[in-house]
Amino acid sequence: MLSAWLLPEHIADVLPAQARRVEELRRALLDRARAYGFELVMPPLLEHLESLLSGTGREMDLKTFKLVDQLSGRMLGLRADTTPQAARIDAHLLNREGVTRLCYCGPVLHARPMGMAATREPLQFGAEIFGHAGLEADLEAVELAVDGLMAARVGPLVLDLADARVLRGVLAGVALDAAQLQDVVQALTEKDAAGVEALTLGAPAETRAALQALLRLYGGTEVLAAARRELPRRALVIEALDQLEWLASHLRAAHPGLKIGFDLSDMSGYAYYSGLRFAIYAHGSSDALARGGRYDEVGAIFGRNRPAAGFSLDLKSLAEVAQPSALPTAIRAPWSEDPALRAEVRRLREEGEIVVSMLPGQGDESQAFRCDRELRLSAGAWVLGPLEAVSA
Repeated sequence: MLSAWLLPEHIADVLPAQARRVEELRRALLDRARAYGFELVMPPLLEHLESLLSGTGREMDLKTFKLVDQLSGRMLGLRADTTPQAARIDAHLLNREGVTRLCYCGPVLHARPMGMAATREPLQFGAEIFGHAGLEADLEAVELAVDGLMAARVGPLVLDLADARVLRGVLAGVALDAAQLQDVVQALTEKDAAGVEALTLGAPAETRAALQALLRLYGGTEVLAAARRELPRRALVIEALDQLEWLASHLRAAHPGLKIGFDLSDMSGYAYYSGLRFAIYAHGSSDALARGGRYDEVGAIFGRNRPAAGFSLDLKSLAEVAQPSALPTAIRAPWSEDPALRAEVRRLREEGEIVVSMLPGQGDESQAFRCDRELRLSAGAWVLGPLEAVSA
């Protein structure tokens, strides 16, 4: 029999030190999003399954916990991503004309972990811009993600850029069913040259050569120039390359220390993204801290297919790599029934101070705060002063 205190695999409690870091990051990112003009929404954790899986492809279907609603008999899902919910809110609850900026922060659940050490209960922060099809919205989404990670004191950062339209342009006119296309996308993302070759034996020679070229097109600025030489001069490909170059130039100007790279064969989320795809890494890390891009089809199932761009990240994972902040300072106070002391403690707390009341028999074992001041009785009054060293 399993112990009652054991949790399911890839599920864990968040203990005080990490919880403090997560909460500090949550506040910092929400404040940064608000500074950009984003409005906070709080979608439910549970929703009808077809709403949660709108336009997200097979990968999200496999991640989603499913259950039957005891009231309606319909299939429900526990959200694995909040973006479709934000699209639903934009389409049917707000129903605004023009641009809408929404942000959110809450738990999501994954039926399968993303990696061996990954949690199945990320705390997802995200931001979405609805109603603007221009590059300006793509740039704003990337800049907010970069600014948020810099505010978390993570770095140096590496920004990886790609675009789903490159592959769509290369495959234009090639007949592939959904399963074949998924296999090609997977082989490209894994840099499997032999797999790509085998999967496209019946494709035109120009297409096969372009797919092999994609496998080599990763690195710095030189990648875009090489792509213009080696890929077919098709409208979608040219447009994607032009826009990637425009975005990179603006990001370099705003963030000179940001390392920008390109990986034109990385088609992670290909079925989901309609244009730009980006991922942000801390230098030397293998897992992305934030992912996002343009996904104009996300609202189609809700009957209002608006342009959309944004990103999301897991605050729990971010807390693991962010530089820890100093412990908050606090005031130590003795416990007493003295009305004057109790009134002074309340006054200090109302002013925003942390006051730790030392309960009877309590030692000075607090690990959550750094007590640097104390309340002590002096000449009949409670006075705030520096914490005196405790003699041995």
